[in-house]
Amino acid sequence: MFDQVARRYDLTNTVISFGQDRRWRALTADVLDLRPGERCLDLAAGTAVSTAELAHSGAEVIACDFSLGMLREGRDRGVPLVAGDAMHLPFPDAAFDAVTISLGLRNVADTAAGLAEMARVTKPGGRLVVLEFSHPTWAPFRTVYTEYLMRALPQVARTVSSAPDAYVYLAESIRAWPDQAELAGVIAAHGWRSVRWRNLSGGIVALHHALRAAR
Repeated sequence: MFDQVARRYDLTNTVISFGQDRRWRALTADVLDLRPGERCLDLAAGTAVSTAELAHSGAEVIACDFSLGMLREGRDRGVPLVAGDAMHLPFPDAAFDAVTISLGLRNVADTAAGLAEMARVTKPGGRLVVLEFSHPTWAPFRTVYTEYLMRALPQVARTVSSAPDAYVYLAESIRAWPDQAELAGVIAAHGWRSVRWRNLSGGIVALHHALRAAR
């Protein structure tokens, strides 16, 4: 499915988010606060747009995704690309100062296993930043948003996506995803401490950040 949407993935993201995806990536980078000389894993990196932007910090940023189609689309970004499964990462223990995953944790078959693997490859005290779709905090807006997800989003995707039917899955996966507090609890239970979150765009997405717990 991800291979099929890869060709127009970035355009589709911008259209269905009304251009908010760029702002979300910028805020993710701000929270991640990478410094020259650090190593960062950008997991579920897709076409490596976010990886290339993060690399402007001077840190070494590696894009990792399990979709070869996505990685092929990102091969000219000028960043290292690694094919890998989030539940079985091809990196040694404590290899990174920071790990980030944007709009991809939902797509990991076992969220707990993915978070534990991210903790394994992060140095003690290292940083995790998760950008993920979440639950709008204002009830009337939440109702309108859910209606958009299930009805309008697949229709919009048909006009721009290379595989519009995949966006039915997207809408359903967002609706079924845990809310902000529940996700924070899952993160805290799998190798991370000091978990906090910040709502963006009224809670359409949330930025969760945490520190690697001591081993």
